[in-house]
Amino acid sequence: MSETDYTPMWERLGLNLEAHAGLLEILGKAYGDIYLSQPGRPEGMGYFNFVMSEIHGLRIQELVAARDAGRPVIGTFCLYVPEEIILAVEGVCVGLCAGAEAGTALAEQYLPRNTCALIKSFFGFKLAGVCPYVEACNLVIGETTCDGKKKAYELFADLKETFVLELPQTKSPEARRLWRSELDRLVAKVEEAAGREVTAEGLAAAVRTVNAKRRALHRLSALRQTVPPPVSGLDALLINQVQFYDDPPRFTASVETLCDELDQRVAAGTGAVPASAPRLLVSGCPMAAPNWKLPYVIERNGAVIVAEESCVGERGTRNLVPEDGANRGEILDRIAERYLATDCACFTPNTERIEHLLQMARTYGVDGVVHYAIQFCTPYTAEAYRVREALRAEGLPLLEIETDYSMEDLGQLDTRVQAFLELLQQRRPSADTVA
Repeated sequence: MSETDYTPMWERLGLNLEAHAGLLEILGKAYGDIYLSQPGRPEGMGYFNFVMSEIHGLRIQELVAARDAGRPVIGTFCLYVPEEIILAVEGVCVGLCAGAEAGTALAEQYLPRNTCALIKSFFGFKLAGVCPYVEACNLVIGETTCDGKKKAYELFADLKETFVLELPQTKSPEARRLWRSELDRLVAKVEEAAGREVTAEGLAAAVRTVNAKRRALHRLSALRQTVPPPVSGLDALLINQVQFYDDPPRFTASVETLCDELDQRVAAGTGAVPASAPRLLVSGCPMAAPNWKLPYVIERNGAVIVAEESCVGERGTRNLVPEDGANRGEILDRIAERYLATDCACFTPNTERIEHLLQMARTYGVDGVVHYAIQFCTPYTAEAYRVREALRAEGLPLLEIETDYSMEDLGQLDTRVQAFLELLQQRRPSADTVA
């Protein structure tokens, strides 16, 4: 982690300094073991190493400076919160701490033990005093993507000012009207937090900024379709995770620089893994940083993840906002449609997700799919049935994983992944049968 001493800033934010130091030590070691141990990483990943080393340091310093300058710093847990509205008032939109076990016992004083790990994680980070992001925020924006989150935000509001967007569970005309009205309510809240108006000009500029970020990630995704892919799935996941914390233009420029290098690696036939490595698609729940357990197990066993059908992946970046809105109302209409098109498992029916999953499996030329669900996440564990049936019809092998953020099942995951990869190897034509 960072060599700079940020203790005075962390103290000002009210962090539990002893617990926070312990967390950083654990995360630093995990990052070194999982990421820095990878051979032959692209040089462009150096920027993302730096971001991770300063994730609780320099970036928090930037957020505190923005807040002190009168810019609203707004934290979110979900990609249904339109970043464009926050950027339109020169605000800063950041993801909040989740993705690791922290303050679990404290969180369970508020929440049932059988609550999903992500919800307990963001609650626990706050209660344990180890998330500088939530402490640097003026406001937290939640959303009703599941019953667990909905009830958790109700309790979280006792700890931090929280505004909750009501996300409809269908995409009917009535649901679309409700969602569009919710964005008007969000605009009013953001204007209140910023002390300035959301204008058409501000929205248009923000749409261009966020679209540029998504286009850079589209370019990265396209490069991963090559054989062999020029970047590991672990590194691609890290980039997708960093997008929720970093300054958008700076992040976009860094991804484009990396992609320039990856273009050269593709031209030279240089891959992150051998061309024979099994190609996998991971589908399901989001993997918030530092949730790297399953990808680490997969790739240390010789496979490579080439795509993520996930909120921290293609589901979250697939669609752009049309840039042709003529006034504030039209731009907000386009933002509303773009975000409602996202195929989260909270929607019913949700045939778009299955269609996108199959389309991605073909586009990326995968040998198999890993369906990842956080334990007690009912929407994704319930949708596993549809995924299973669709992949069976497609003739694609599926490995279903349901886990949490602990390391207790690491050995079991290792065994299951190894068995799945052996199955994929058996399905490949042998050398003597290839014409």
